[in-house]
Amino acid sequence: MHRRSEAELVAEPDTEDRKPRSDEARSAYPARGESESTTTSEFAIPAGLDVAPATGAEPETTSEFAVPKGLAPQSPAAEPEGSAFSLPSTYSAENAPQAFTPPSGSPAFQLGLEAPWQDRMRTMLRMPVAERPALELAQKTDESGPAVPRVLDLTLRIGELLLAGGEGAEDVEAAMFAVCRSYGLDRCEPTATFTLLSISYQPSLVDDPVTASRTVRRRGTDYTRLSAVFRLVDDLSDPETHVSLEEAYRRLAAIRRNRHPYSGWVLTAASGLLAGAASVLVGGDVIVFFAAALGAMLGDRLAWLCAGRGLPEFYQFMAAAMPPAAIGVALTVAHVDVRASAVITGGLFALLPGRALVAGVQDGLTGFYITAAARLLEVMYFFVGIVIGVLVVLYFGVKLGAQLNPDTALNPTQRPLVQIAASMLLSATFAVLLQQERSTVLWVTLNGGVAWSVFGAMHYPGAISPVASTAVAAGLVGLFGQLLSRYRFASALPYTTAAIGPLLPGSATYFGLLSMAQNNIDKGLVSLAKAASLAMAIAIGVNLGSEISRLFLKVPGGSAEGRRAAKRTRGF
Repeated sequence: MHRRSEAELVAEPDTEDRKPRSDEARSAYPARGESESTTTSEFAIPAGLDVAPATGAEPETTSEFAVPKGLAPQSPAAEPEGSAFSLPSTYSAENAPQAFTPPSGSPAFQLGLEAPWQDRMRTMLRMPVAERPALELAQKTDESGPAVPRVLDLTLRIGELLLAGGEGAEDVEAAMFAVCRSYGLDRCEPTATFTLLSISYQPSLVDDPVTASRTVRRRGTDYTRLSAVFRLVDDLSDPETHVSLEEAYRRLAAIRRNRHPYSGWVLTAASGLLAGAASVLVGGDVIVFFAAALGAMLGDRLAWLCAGRGLPEFYQFMAAAMPPAAIGVALTVAHVDVRASAVITGGLFALLPGRALVAGVQDGLTGFYITAAARLLEVMYFFVGIVIGVLVVLYFGVKLGAQLNPDTALNPTQRPLVQIAASMLLSATFAVLLQQERSTVLWVTLNGGVAWSVFGAMHYPGAISPVASTAVAAGLVGLFGQLLSRYRFASALPYTTAAIGPLLPGSATYFGLLSMAQNNIDKGLVSLAKAASLAMAIAIGVNLGSEISRLFLKVPGGSAEGRRAAKRTRGF
């Protein structure tokens, strides 16, 4: 064997020395020529690997994390190309299996198909995605099934109509979830905020999710349209009623094209009657009734004029609040023996945003805090518009010498039969303003009469505080409204919103504004705080009554123990 000379060994650079060493290796190990080992890095290539002898040029591989040449990594299997518009691989219209079973097992789903779809979908939404059991499909079309994007588009359009009509965020998500599951899309996550709707569908754990969104730019009050959308969702969720995707689109288009059941002049007359009935509730007589009705109708027409000119709703509310206050001040300046405070209070009843307030508090109580904050901010802007409109008129009225006495609120006239009749008239006209179906007007009128009877019995003979009396009366409104909606398989809003009209804090709002106009800021703030407390009591009472009906009443096919609450802010 040929032995190299020592000079040749010294002249040829060591192969290991050509390999660059990391900074950590250079600092941790001694240099060449010292007594330590020549191995300078734990990332050095083992001796058993096939490494080509280096040439005089700098090697291309300069990182110790590079794969050695002797190791051939396995190339990953190419994933098949897919499209978001293709059908899910796990979909079967006849039998849609669950995507996977969690380690803890699937929970027992106690609400059967006989229960209202609102309860079933709300229960499913309050479960994590991994724990939602698979339900039987309601719409069985064919083996191929509908296209995923069209189902998501239909779901978003239905959710848009519900959110624009004033429905709560949780009920909107429940309806969207019901539509998706009716067509076999199990792994869906709907999201509803104040102006944005989105939904995400993932066919399986390894497939890419499909996400679609839609913006709600215009909102309008039409409870007839809202009830029609609820009937459509109920038919889609019913396994005995077959509704194809094309038929669902046709029904949805017909709902959007439907005209309002009441014309603009009917709404103006209804606002006048509502103001007149509200003025009777606070002690007005016949002259006060007609004066308040005239002021409210003038304010409504003025608001319509502002809307036609494209002014925002803030200025519409401000303009609508001026005529009732102006008529009340004019009667006082003319020394007419009437209660001008009742005229102004009645005019404010038609403007108070009770519907938006109830929806905002309901969203906050159910955990939708972003939507609740946006709704309550909207209520605040409307309320500020009313305040500015009334304060401007009251300020000039005080300068003209109008003797407006805020202490008249302490001595309201008690006429039980007349006030109960006025409360029922107020609820009926409020239902017309909300564009409700004619078949629901009678029910909401009776519900409003019950609400005022309970409030009057607790507050006047019972000497209970107005806040507690309002909360109990609003709770009964929410309870009865939920029972009626379950009986008719519809939304609870048409049966609750108009019924809380007699409980709205119109008098406390007016007297707070009057005290502030007379430079009595402390007294005005106290009265406005009372109005805010009454409004919160109404909203919480309505929501609590609805929750009680779902919590304790037994529904067909299930029990109350299977319903879970959302754990969003608990500390465990």
